[in-house]
Amino acid sequence: MSKKLFLTSLLLLAWLASCAPPTPVAAPPTPTPAGPRSLTLMSHDSFSASEAVIAQFQEQHNAEVKFLKAGDTGSALNQAILSKENPLADVFFGVDNTFFSRALEADIFEPYDSPALADIPDELELDPQHRLLPVDFGDVCLNYDKAWFEEKGIAPPQRLEDLVKPEYKGLTVVENPATSSPGLSFLIATVGHFGEAGDYTYLDFWRALRANDVLVTDGWEDAYWGQFSAASDGTRPIVVSYATSPAAELFFSEGAYTEPPTGSVLGEGACFRQIEFVGILKGTKNRELAEKFVDFMLSKTFQEDIPLQMWVFPANVQAALPEVFKWAEVPPRPAQVSAADIDARRDEWIERWTEAVLR
Repeated sequence: MSKKLFLTSLLLLAWLASCAPPTPVAAPPTPTPAGPRSLTLMSHDSFSASEAVIAQFQEQHNAEVKFLKAGDTGSALNQAILSKENPLADVFFGVDNTFFSRALEADIFEPYDSPALADIPDELELDPQHRLLPVDFGDVCLNYDKAWFEEKGIAPPQRLEDLVKPEYKGLTVVENPATSSPGLSFLIATVGHFGEAGDYTYLDFWRALRANDVLVTDGWEDAYWGQFSAASDGTRPIVVSYATSPAAELFFSEGAYTEPPTGSVLGEGACFRQIEFVGILKGTKNRELAEKFVDFMLSKTFQEDIPLQMWVFPANVQAALPEVFKWAEVPPRPAQVSAADIDARRDEWIERWTEAVLR
């Protein structure tokens, strides 16, 4: 090949190369969005919240909330204590003032001074270290069947002392405090009202109530839905339940009633106020998210969901109540028993009650 032809070939190749499309440069990979964080709430079986409310928290924090229901309050707390070295959850809800001291002594909760506590009344805050923060409260008391008493021409009871009168013989059903949370709360109310010493103690009241043919069931469902005349085919027009139960009866009647068919006995010392708390479990690997969830549980959004979900009052004073809660009366003077006394004497009270009432 001549030198001239060689140079011409090189020039032609260079020209062709300049006309070729540029080699594409690979775009940097699109980052994969982080998946939702997971948070587990351990609670008693009665915990309930609207799906839409929980979804709001999940969307706001890119989180998935899992629920671990672990029986009644005592059973759930025991599981949390036994698993303290390897916690089953990040947050625990459902400790009430009947188990308050036991929960704190087990040392399973981390302190958290939530800014939302600014809207929680001081009287509901029982732990100055804020290991347990108040979420809701409700009063365990006696309910009565209005129609039954009207038909019989008997005045409904107004105070605990009425239950042992002859005209109320065989009318009352209560729950066993060894197996039932409302049963235990009602026992505590009688301890607070009658006391443990003096001419007439709580045990004297229970012995008189036994003589007046009180019926004892293992739990609230059997007492209310199985024996209470206003809610079942039962024959007992007086039952241990909640001051919010009349409002619930009206709400779920779907228009059958214009006012509740049941009333509450709200005399001095006749009720016991349960306060329920939430706490962050020690050992959580999601401390920051756990704090956010506690804040959310104390927020107006979650608090306004509480009444129609769990039929108790929200702790946050800014939370509005549903209209039906005008029928949920608040006892003016519930029985007063400290959480420390309950923790120290609970088992003894139950044992003495068992001897007086069941043996």
